[in-house]
Amino acid sequence: MSDRSTELERTYRLIRTRFVYLLAATVVMFAGLASRKYREQLPTYLAEYAGDTLWALMLFLLVSTLLGGGQILTRAAISLALAFLVEISQLYQAPWIDSIRQTKLGGLVLGFGFLWTDLVCYLIGIAFGTVFETAITAKILQTKKAQQ
Repeated sequence: MSDRSTELERTYRLIRTRFVYLLAATVVMFAGLASRKYREQLPTYLAEYAGDTLWALMLFLLVSTLLGGGQILTRAAISLALAFLVEISQLYQAPWIDSIRQTKLGGLVLGFGFLWTDLVCYLIGIAFGTVFETAITAKILQTKKAQQ
């Protein structure tokens, strides 16, 4: 295989990977919104924590969309840092940021008040994404190895 075809194959694989991450992030986003909209129909534990956990998973998938070729632990660390920064920013109350939080999108992205339990949800959501991706990658590699 020539260097040019190898490079094209790598580029194609990266684009496909980023599309899969973006598609997964979209599905997770809708699941998170549904967990908020239908929280009365969910068991109490899920109603309380599913939205924040799914938000963190979505963040991991969006970071992975942008950094599709990056190491999984790097993407997980960046996602966790961003999630924690957003949560810690909720300790800061100023008119300009509170006005952003009062919008629908601003409230969904930035949240309203700091909760320690949200940090745990973020850790679980990002850990789930990391473990799931690692398992899928291992399975794909195992299948490719078996085919050779």
